[in-house]
Amino acid sequence: MAFTHGVNHIGLSVNDLSATRDFFVEVLGWSESGYDPNYPRTAVSDGTVRLTLWQVDHSLTVGEFDRRANIGLHHLALEVGSEEELNALYQHIKDKVRIEFPPEPVGTGPRKHMMCYEPGGIRLEFIWPGA
Repeated sequence: MAFTHGVNHIGLSVNDLSATRDFFVEVLGWSESGYDPNYPRTAVSDGTVRLTLWQVDHSLTVGEFDRRANIGLHHLALEVGSEEELNALYQHIKDKVRIEFPPEPVGTGPRKHMMCYEPGGIRLEFIWPGA
């Protein structure tokens, strides 16, 4: 019997709290709660997943995460409801964020996914799990 019952939230350190919050809220349509300028941090949610976003301290040396060289978050995968929604999301964000690759099959399909980087530097996968 597991001691845990799912994910409560995922905490992410980001380069630019405002830009990351704006991406999730204004671009993806998530809601914001819990802004605290003293940390600074905020929380965003799509109604299922909740992320806490933490501003890195720019008075320290800040470096981008290298998924091949550092221990930590490789990427965050967010599910979409259909192949059409995945394609529409790509069209919606392709000029707003750095795209690693556009929608493509996972293996031999039918699953499809895309990878991008939100403005605060976190690598995101958007995935349609297939029929």
